[in-house]
Amino acid sequence: MFIFHRALGRLGLALLLGAALPACSFLQPYRVPVVQGNVVTREQVGALRPGMSRIQVRDILGTPLLASVFHANRWDYVFTLKRQGAEPQARRVTVYFQGETLERFEADALPSETEFVSTLGSREPPKVPVLEATPEKLQEFPAPVPAPEAKPLPPLPASYPPLEPTR
Repeated sequence: MFIFHRALGRLGLALLLGAALPACSFLQPYRVPVVQGNVVTREQVGALRPGMSRIQVRDILGTPLLASVFHANRWDYVFTLKRQGAEPQARRVTVYFQGETLERFEADALPSETEFVSTLGSREPPKVPVLEATPEKLQEFPAPVPAPEAKPLPPLPASYPPLEPTR
């Protein structure tokens, strides 16, 4: 009899766990958006011209994410954005130098600045609170209490004690 109750308890526990585990997959915790690298837009790449100096390229595109010591003539700009509920974005721009001047560059299909900003927008518009109070709402609040008048301060001393002890 004792063995029967024990086996029945184990069976009940197994059924309870079997029913509870699928319920855990229903919940999705919040995942923080992960942004890595340099955002490079079509306008920025359009401003690049062969013959520009490294400083000019850095001013336009920013500091490169990858600058290899083994490939000193190459800068890589990589951008990734991973958000919950959206496709991950990944873009790459590679800039090649001949000495200190820009020789050529290669880039993935890049969005314009407005296209990129529109992809960052939230999926639902935010709720804007009402910022105007009607006269009826203003009547609900008590009238402000006037502040008591401040008393004038007594005059300050004309001389102060010395900061260092006298010898």
